[in-house]
Amino acid sequence: MSKVILRAPLAAAAIVVGAAVTLLAMGRPLICACGHVALWHGAVDAGNSQHLLDWYSPSHLIHGLIFYAATWALLRRMPFRWRLVAALIVEAGWEIVENSPWIIDRYRTATIALGYTGDSVVNSLSDIGCMAAGFWLARRLPVTGAVTLAVGLELLTLWVIRDNLTLNVLMLVWPVAAIRQWQAGVGA
Repeated sequence: MSKVILRAPLAAAAIVVGAAVTLLAMGRPLICACGHVALWHGAVDAGNSQHLLDWYSPSHLIHGLIFYAATWALLRRMPFRWRLVAALIVEAGWEIVENSPWIIDRYRTATIALGYTGDSVVNSLSDIGCMAAGFWLARRLPVTGAVTLAVGLELLTLWVIRDNLTLNVLMLVWPVAAIRQWQAGVGA
């Protein structure tokens, strides 16, 4: 195998390892304080963002779909493997920013995530993996399939937990009291 072809996987691995080391240096716990790692944590409680997958994992898969579309539009001449590396940089960067005290406090004050303490490192790495899976799926699916998948995941999480990527971004950037009350089940 050519040295040039190996550079992208090595870069990808370095990004993931760099994110893990950075998160650990920031004081993020490696695993859930409960002492174990579950494949799926379906309850919307303090266990969110502590295990491998939870109801916020679809948001990261959608990140991959979006990042694929963005890199296809902006970096079309770049090989797929390097566009994936670019997407990994953005997702790993978000995982680091998302676990900063400022964003954790923002989640607590502006969204329904009142007890949010940030992600475990294992969860952050899983989120990065979900993004990569979404990126890969976007390459394989027709555009209508990728859009249908994104809309379906948004509607599913909206129905199950009253939250999704769209509301998460909206509530972080421009909190709406009526949405927060609806998400909390006030008046339901």
